[in-house]
Amino acid sequence: MELQNWIQLMIGIPLVGFLVSLMVPEYKEKLLSRVAFFTAGFNLMSVLVFLVFWSIQGFQALNLKEFVLYRNDHFEFLVDFFFDRVGAVYVVIGALLTFLITFYSRYYLHRESGYKRFFNTVLFFYLGFNITVLAGNFETLFIGWEILGLSSFLLIAFYRENYLPTKNAIKVFSIYRIGDVGLILAMWASHHLWHENITFLKLNNSELVSEHLAGHSGIGLFIALMLLLAAAAKSAQFPFSSWLPRAMEGPTPSSAIFYGSLSVHLGVFLLLRTFPFWENQLVVRVLIGLIGLMTAVFSTMIARVQTSVKTQIGYASLTQIGIMFIEVAAGLEVLVLIHFAGNAFLRTYQLLVSPSVVSYLIREQFYGFVPKQFHNKTGIWNKLQISFYIWSLKEWNLDRLINRLIFNPLKRLGHRLDFLSYRTVLFYFVPSYLIGMGLLLIGYKVPPELHRLLPPLFAFIALLMVLKSFSERKSARLSWTFLMMNHFWMVLAIAENEKFSAEEIAMYLSGVLVFGFSGLLIISRMKNSLGQKGLFEYQGYVSRHPMLAFGFLISSLGLMGFPLSPTFIGEDLLFSHIHQDQYLLAFLAALAFVMEGIASVRIFARLFLGAKLTGYKKDPAKPGILSFWQFSTVKMIANKTQIKTSF
Repeated sequence: MELQNWIQLMIGIPLVGFLVSLMVPEYKEKLLSRVAFFTAGFNLMSVLVFLVFWSIQGFQALNLKEFVLYRNDHFEFLVDFFFDRVGAVYVVIGALLTFLITFYSRYYLHRESGYKRFFNTVLFFYLGFNITVLAGNFETLFIGWEILGLSSFLLIAFYRENYLPTKNAIKVFSIYRIGDVGLILAMWASHHLWHENITFLKLNNSELVSEHLAGHSGIGLFIALMLLLAAAAKSAQFPFSSWLPRAMEGPTPSSAIFYGSLSVHLGVFLLLRTFPFWENQLVVRVLIGLIGLMTAVFSTMIARVQTSVKTQIGYASLTQIGIMFIEVAAGLEVLVLIHFAGNAFLRTYQLLVSPSVVSYLIREQFYGFVPKQFHNKTGIWNKLQISFYIWSLKEWNLDRLINRLIFNPLKRLGHRLDFLSYRTVLFYFVPSYLIGMGLLLIGYKVPPELHRLLPPLFAFIALLMVLKSFSERKSARLSWTFLMMNHFWMVLAIAENEKFSAEEIAMYLSGVLVFGFSGLLIISRMKNSLGQKGLFEYQGYVSRHPMLAFGFLISSLGLMGFPLSPTFIGEDLLFSHIHQDQYLLAFLAALAFVMEGIASVRIFARLFLGAKLTGYKKDPAKPGILSFWQFSTVKMIANKTQIKTSF
């Protein structure tokens, strides 16, 4: 077997382990843990053996063009894998830490109700991690990137019957999706710059990069900035740092592997992988260094005042990652890799022992607590120190900043569309869409001035459909319908912009129709048989209807273009029809797709996650007799009344 083909094992072993774990019954804890343990261990062994043969060949960069998923005259979607020393460090650290986490979790999560879900999701994450770090082009990297985002959402919402884990999982997933805007736009601009699906092997050719950037410095700067946006969001750098403490709602092992060691360092990996592209762009290097410096300073202050040990460790890790950003900007690749390895092992160890540390500190505080002496200090430095302390307690209002700059304006715009209903959609939007598509099919030529305005206009209407779905609360079915309409309006926008063949439209809309209507059927069944109404609260139907929840999750992923639907390739195909000077159209399309993912996952979470709140009712089996919970409530009120009257 050629050395390049050995890369297939690093993807195949986690994939097989994940598929096998799905088939293991939930009650067989020992078998589930063994599947995960031996999957991670066998993959670690194969990586170490591979490194021996790779060292014999002189550590040469390897590229494996796996297969082409779709090809036409102007577009090629290929899966490509690449291995060099950056990938080697990440693969080895990932394999070793996943092996340790699976061993630790065998006992830590014993008898947990979500034991099977945890190991399924960890193996799914491990598959996505290996795809990301071994990706040979942006499309392959984006597949792993999406898998990591989904597995992160599932692990944060592991305790899905509780309100906070569910809410924080949506928050973290939303920040991830905002970062995806940068990666999508970087992929779009790269296609126009290189006129091909560029591989990272070619990107390491400095002469080729300089030749293409010689007359296209503007688009080169745009690509670099979009990559920085994606990296900053994934690694929780300034101003996206606020999602990290919310991600700690999951089990301690998942916090260790995600937000202490592996996932949170992938922003650094993205910058290392694309370093040959932007290394000569001074503005980008300065921005990366400044973002890293601001993150290091703010995270240090925030970590020192936190009361939660997991949050302290998380912000301490962010401080080190901020320093890594500075090192990447300085071109110190070897130092970054050493720093990554040390920080990953240290934070994993700290998070895994944190429950024992908390137990020890509680016991120490109980038996040996000595209050500190209060000293009344004055002066400018003391006032400044107090101010920094208060701002750090508030985490520098970074969460409020993101809400005010990004999510609140989108919500307000969506609420302005509250007049939309099934009737207005049926009488206004559907006829206008059919007229536009009909004129396009018969070949009607519009004036050139209008022709330039129509694609952004139709894309903006598609974005409005998503924003309306994002803010909709009264009807889950209406919210889902708007998500489907987004895709149809986007097809009209691109078809008006450039010739969009029937084959390409069929590929794009096939996933939308299949997964869209399957989601509608599930929502309709819930409304008819369960009496489900609206999206005002987290209703927790997953505990009673797990198969419906799983089916709706698959429908949500397919509709948003996750890599299990033809729509995933169709979205990339759609961007190939947006010209390189149409930044507004590309931004509207990217934002619509990203917000669709947030809105669809929000619908899933509102319907199936969280604890369903029910009022106190009479026992239906015994009319006229109070139910147990109502009887307990009445008794508690009576006791309180008796205590008050006795005084």
